[in-house]
Amino acid sequence: MNLTDVLHLPLSTGVFYALPFLVALTVIVFIHELGHFLVARWCRVDVEAFSIGFGREIFGWYDRHGTRWKVAWIPLGGYVRFRGDANAASMPDADALARAKTEPGNFHGKPLWQRAAVVAAGPIANFILAIAIFTLAFMFVGRPVIEPRIDEVLPGSAAEQAGILKGDVIVSVDGTEIEDFAGLQQAVMTRAGEPLAVVILRNGEKINLEVTPQLREEPDNFGGKIRLGLLGVKRDPQGPINYERMGPVKAFETGVQRTWFIVESTFRYLGKLVTGRESADQLGGPIAMAKAAGDAASMGFSQFVAVIAFLSVSIGLLNLFPIPMLDGGHLVYYAIEAVRGRPLGERAQEWGFRIGFSLVIMLMVVGTWNDLVRVATVMFGG
Repeated sequence: MNLTDVLHLPLSTGVFYALPFLVALTVIVFIHELGHFLVARWCRVDVEAFSIGFGREIFGWYDRHGTRWKVAWIPLGGYVRFRGDANAASMPDADALARAKTEPGNFHGKPLWQRAAVVAAGPIANFILAIAIFTLAFMFVGRPVIEPRIDEVLPGSAAEQAGILKGDVIVSVDGTEIEDFAGLQQAVMTRAGEPLAVVILRNGEKINLEVTPQLREEPDNFGGKIRLGLLGVKRDPQGPINYERMGPVKAFETGVQRTWFIVESTFRYLGKLVTGRESADQLGGPIAMAKAAGDAASMGFSQFVAVIAFLSVSIGLLNLFPIPMLDGGHLVYYAIEAVRGRPLGERAQEWGFRIGFSLVIMLMVVGTWNDLVRVATVMFGG
């Protein structure tokens, strides 16, 4: 694709990706802020505003409790503002803080455990949303089940080096029972370079092997590469796929497991990033998320909803990072307050929020830069 082609790309291409992304983000943000809102109401905190989006208001209304519900022009987030907040990040207003103990609905005058509960409720709501989506999907659509039977072993692969043969069935990986081929992929994708104990079934006999997944770069359909741990095995694409519908209890249990897998994989990646075993070029920004949402929407409603669940976990987890300005940063402040017996000083909190804001902007810049590099790779090659 050359520059002329880029300049003549139809506007519908951008809309195709932007619209599903904005729908997904709006749902996720609404549920996140609703978590804060409901627990705040339960704790008798006065909620002054519930906003979807930032910036100038497009439209809004007041409920019977005096909360202003509104939609704003910049649809990249949202906030709930409580009585006593100086801004959307819930920094305490100095004047309101002085009146906190005398104003029953002032957020900053509430007991420490109530403030912590209100803050934690947003990310928890994101996890609940993901679990609910996965649970309903497993109940009504079913979980695709492909027997973890090896139909092809690639030459020179980790599987070949470990002695895995065509026709073997993977029973477990590193102590985790493997129920289907997708479970096998999940078990090794973040474990490149780590020796794993694998149990296979061959001619009715269980055999113990040790295999070390190899790190491979696979195209992510966005011009970039994603690094995964791979065994180097394939299944027959024409093989049977069964959809297993689950009862409510089993579906809920599996939904929790799927949500935890996303959390665990994220922490494993971050651990490797910190220790230098992974690169920051794997981080994605809003363009990558928009493409994921657009591609999922093109594959059908169930795929789109699954992406909403994945993004909901990611956003909930991101908000729990101990960065001032995010929910996790507030919880760190409350932990310090619990230890000291009094909150941090106003100046210390202000500097913390400034540092936190800088870190968030830096993460956004890195993610967006990676997105732009991938876009340039697609458009101009390289």
